[in-house]
Amino acid sequence: MKKAIIIIAVLVIAGLGVYFALKCCKCCNKCDKNVADESVVVLFDGTSLEGWRGYDRTDLPARWSIDDGALKISGSGGGEAHVADGGDIIFDRKFKNFELSFEWKVADGSNSGVFYLAQEVEGQPIYISAPEYQVLDNIGHPDAKLGIAGNRQSASLYDMIAADPQNAKPAGEWNTGKIMVYKGTVVHYQNDEAVVEYHLWTPQWQEMLDNSKFSKEKWPLAYDLLLNCGGPEHEGYIGLQDHGDDVWFRNIKVKLLD
Repeated sequence: MKKAIIIIAVLVIAGLGVYFALKCCKCCNKCDKNVADESVVVLFDGTSLEGWRGYDRTDLPARWSIDDGALKISGSGGGEAHVADGGDIIFDRKFKNFELSFEWKVADGSNSGVFYLAQEVEGQPIYISAPEYQVLDNIGHPDAKLGIAGNRQSASLYDMIAADPQNAKPAGEWNTGKIMVYKGTVVHYQNDEAVVEYHLWTPQWQEMLDNSKFSKEKWPLAYDLLLNCGGPEHEGYIGLQDHGDDVWFRNIKVKLLD
C-alpha cells in the first residue's frame, strides 16, 4: 500500500509539472518570447535613458529628457546645438546588420536626424562618418527646399537620395521610421513604406558622395570616412541629432540581423 501511495504521488507531481509547463507555453508563450527577444535590443522604452550618452562625451546632455514616454530634445533655437547643455547623442553599443525601428514627431519648423554606422571622431560632428535619415518638418523648415529634388526632406538619405514617396505627416503628428542595414544594403522606411534604397561600399555609393556636400573636394575627411562607412568592421553607433529644435522619439528598437 505504501509503495502504491508513493507511485501515485510521483505521478501527480509529474502531471502537475507537465500541466504548468504547457500552461506557461500556451498562455503566455514566455519560453518562446525569451528566445525571440534575444535578437531585439530595446534602445528606449519610454522610462529610462540607460545606454544613451552624448556623442564624443561620457555624459548625457541636459537638453535630452523623457517627456510623456518619449525621448525629447528641447531645442535651444541655436541651430546645430552649439550650446553646452545640448548636442547629439548615441546609444553606447555598435551595430552591424540590423533593423532599427522608431517613431518620431517634430514641432513646427523643426529639424533633426537619425544616424547609423557612426564612428566617434574627436573634435568632429557625428555626420562626418554616418549616413543620416532626415527628420524634418517638410512644410516649415527651409532645408526641405534645399538640396536637390527633395533629398533633404524627411526619411531621405540626407543630401543624397530623396525619399519617394514622400509620405510624412505634418508637424505635431507621430511618424513611424525604420532603417534596415544588411551587408551593405540600406533601406529607409517611412510610415510603413520603403522610400529609399542604396548600397554601401559600391561605385554607386562613391558616386553619390562625389555629388554631395561630402565630396572629396568639399570635405576630404568626411569623404574618406563615409566612403568606408562603418570602418573596417562595417559597424557603428546609432545616434540622434540635436539641431536646436524640439523633436521627440519613442519606441526605439533594434532587431539584430546577423
